[in-house]
This record gives sequence, structure tokens and C-alpha cells, in this order.
Amino acid sequence: MSGHFSFAFSGDDIEDEGHSNSAAPNVSSASAQTAPPQTSANSAFPVPGKPLLPATSHDLRHMMSQLPSKIAYGILDIDIGGGGDEKIKLPRRELWDVRVQLMAEDDGGETEPGLGNHDVKTGVYEGGFKSWESSLDLVKVLSPSKTFLSDMHTVPRIIELGCGTALPSLALFQWSLNLRPHDSSSVLSIVLADYNPTVLQLVTLPNFILCWAIHQRADSPLLQDAFSSEGELDLTPEVLGAFDEFLSSRKISLSFFSGAWSPEFVDLIRSNKTPMVEDGSKERTIILGAETIYSPFALDSFAHTVFSLMERERAQGNVAEVLVGAKKLYFGVGGSLDDFVTKARGLGANVEELLEETEGVRRGVVRCSLP
Repeated sequence: MSGHFSFAFSGDDIEDEGHSNSAAPNVSSASAQTAPPQTSANSAFPVPGKPLLPATSHDLRHMMSQLPSKIAYGILDIDIGGGGDEKIKLPRRELWDVRVQLMAEDDGGETEPGLGNHDVKTGVYEGGFKSWESSLDLVKVLSPSKTFLSDMHTVPRIIELGCGTALPSLALFQWSLNLRPHDSSSVLSIVLADYNPTVLQLVTLPNFILCWAIHQRADSPLLQDAFSSEGELDLTPEVLGAFDEFLSSRKISLSFFSGAWSPEFVDLIRSNKTPMVEDGSKERTIILGAETIYSPFALDSFAHTVFSLMERERAQGNVAEVLVGAKKLYFGVGGSLDDFVTKARGLGANVEELLEETEGVRRGVVRCSLP
């Protein structure tokens, strides 16, 4: 497998869609994306002669203590109604703001140029700073069934692998703020996993804070003061404390994991599981993955990971399913959605096609479950 490559598809990186509140300089997505420091000896998938980054959990409060004093953001409008009748607005930290932070924190050591002209650099950067088209497809597919978040007899657990900007999980989080009863007795668990820990720190967590802050802004003088007219949010200790308190009061758990998909990775996610099922309730786990099968290495590793997670849920009598959004074919790389479907059926899964996009680059979304 080559060390780095670009899919070279128009629209892969959703950076110019939607509306941006920021008055920041207009930096192109390619030049704005500077990879975080990372050793090129690490690999997300099996590559001869290169070790894997170990599966690692990250404490939310420690991550919040490492955030900058403010972040700049834009708003992405996603059409989920099929004809523009219904949309969801999701905030994302601006990539130029990430770059500014990395430059400010550069201690003079060697920094990996990473993002530059490549969508993926194997063992260094697996695409986490980009918002991929298939992640928007997952948001569209999840929308009709979002009412499960308000089901008093369902205990939801969301696991997004290769989350990056985490648009599907952000959408579920935003919907839950409106749908879940404030006094719900069960925990909504959202597990966010990306190969690169810096992606979790620099974009995934900030996006969740932004989503919460925008949703609560109208009812919070603290948050009203924290927003500026330039499209920035001040991350004061008071704001971060309010975010932490809100999650606790609404029984929402955010968990962060980095490292390669592996049996150790699966064990770590399972060991982090919070006891939250009450009598008469049923736990439902939804595993999400967008653009995670772009090569044979990635496809095989992803498939074995999600099937291990589903099998463990089934063994405990829980309901589990996987939603995968991907291109029909990744030219020059070797992965394809059809190959994943074949792999999943070979492992005994029921596979259902939920969405097919035929305009432009062909994409699709499938649901997998165990009988």
C-alpha cells in the first residue's frame, strides 16, 4: 500500500458548502490543513514493517484542559428532507483555526505536512480533519429514525469509528437535545474514535462543544457573552464547566478513543461501557463509519472490528447494527462498498442498502446486522 494518496474526487472534502460565520481569511482546504505532529512509523492498518498506534482512551476533562482560549467556527447546512424542505445545521471548527493553533504550539520540532495535497497518509493521518460526503449521507439516513432517541424503553449507544469531524454523531447529539426527556433515567453514550488523537482534540471535541453552545445560547447569558460577532466562541473555564455540568445533568456520556482498530481496541471500548440498562429497557448500539473502507487493509480491519463489537452486543442480548457510508469504488486504492457488502455477508450479516447516490461520485449507505 502506498504511503500516501489522494482520492482526487470533487467534493470529497466538504469545506465550501453551507454558511460560515467566520470572518477568517479564505484559506483553501488543501493549504489550510496542517497535520499534527505524528511519527510516520505508526500505521492505522497492517503495513509491513510498521507498528500500530495502540488503542488509547482519553479523559474528557483532561482534553478540555488542553483546549485553546477560543475557537472559530462555521455552519454546515445539510439537506435531510430530500427536497430541501428540512435541514440540519451543524457547527464545525474552521480548519484555518486548527492550523493557526498548531503553528502557535509548534516547538520547533519536525511537523508532518500531512494534510497538504493528500487525503490520507498511511500511518500518519487517516483523513480526520476532512468532512467527507459519506458522512453527510449517514446524517440523511439517520434522520428518519432519530425518534429512537426519545424512546423511554431504549438505551441508545452510538459508536462512530474514524469519526473525524463526527457529523453523524453531532447530528444525533443535536437531535437528542430536543428529543430526550430532561429527566431521562438512562444514559446516552456517544463513543468517538479516530486513529489520530490530535483529531479528537482539535476538531471532534470542539465540534461537540460548539453544537451544545449554539443549542443552549438563547437561554444562557454566559454563552451569549462567549460568542463573538466574528464567528468565534470563547472557551473560558466557566463555559467549559457549564458544558461538563450539562452533560452530567442530561446523562450524556462522551468517550474518546484513538489508535488502530484491533482486538485491544474492541476490548477497550467494551471495558469503558457504562452500566445503564434498567429493567424493561433494551440497549441499542449503532456503529457508524463514513469513508472507513477506502482500501483493502482498511476494509478488512474495519469489518473485523465492527463484527467483534456486534457479536459482543448480541452475546449480551442487546440490539446492534452498523451503518456504513462509502463510495462505490475508490479508484487506484482498491476499496469499494460492494467489497464490504460481500465481506459482511460472508461473515453472516444481513445487509440492507439504505441509500444510493448516482450523481457525481457514486456512493451508498448500507446497514448490517447479525441474525
